[in-house]
Amino acid sequence: MNVLVLQHLAVEHPGVFRDFLREDGFNWHTVELDQGEAIPDLEPFDVMIVMGGPQDTWQEDAFPWLKPEKAAIRRFVADMGRPYLGLCLGHQLLADALGGKVGPGSRPEVGALTITRTEAGRKDPLLAGVPDTLEVLQWHGAEVKALPEGAVHLARSDVCEIQAFRYGQRAYGLQCHVEATRDTVGDWAAIPEYARALEATLGAGSVERLAADVAARLPTYTSVARILYTNFKTLL
Repeated sequence: MNVLVLQHLAVEHPGVFRDFLREDGFNWHTVELDQGEAIPDLEPFDVMIVMGGPQDTWQEDAFPWLKPEKAAIRRFVADMGRPYLGLCLGHQLLADALGGKVGPGSRPEVGALTITRTEAGRKDPLLAGVPDTLEVLQWHGAEVKALPEGAVHLARSDVCEIQAFRYGQRAYGLQCHVEATRDTVGDWAAIPEYARALEATLGAGSVERLAADVAARLPTYTSVARILYTNFKTLL
């Protein structure tokens, strides 16, 4: 099984999913788009995973590689019909690439928070076996405003209506960070833009508080990530 991982910042990697991929002996090839690395031929890859990042989907002038990235996502999902998992920015890029709309959220959603499955989410194979209300890590200011035609809305939160969706049978976007590990908050807080967003939302000293919150919830986060990963494998 060959997995293509598209990253937009070195510290925003697949996190705990890397452990699961190693356990299964899957190969993955990482492309660091923000470092100018080119997207390879898609044909050899069975799965695409697209991670988060500080960029926004509409910043194509500032980040010209967003255009070929969206084209690659569209081809992989719509033309090739292969499994896709997008997290945070990767979730937003899936929506944008397929004709949905992405824009600034009404307010940032940052912290150890919860999302709730929709009626469709309760029946969806990716979310099978997880609680209706999930504890997750959030860290975003933009959001999907409108889904692509034919997409299925799977989860929401009080702040962000479209927390998860499915396109076709094997492409998924998740706004939250289900890949979180014990190091995630510290690694991301070292990025000035992320640290500013965190403190603007949660106040001074929020890095330490959020790190403690995530550490306390990590067994639950990892359990949910394992279920999602196991479910996703059934789509391969």
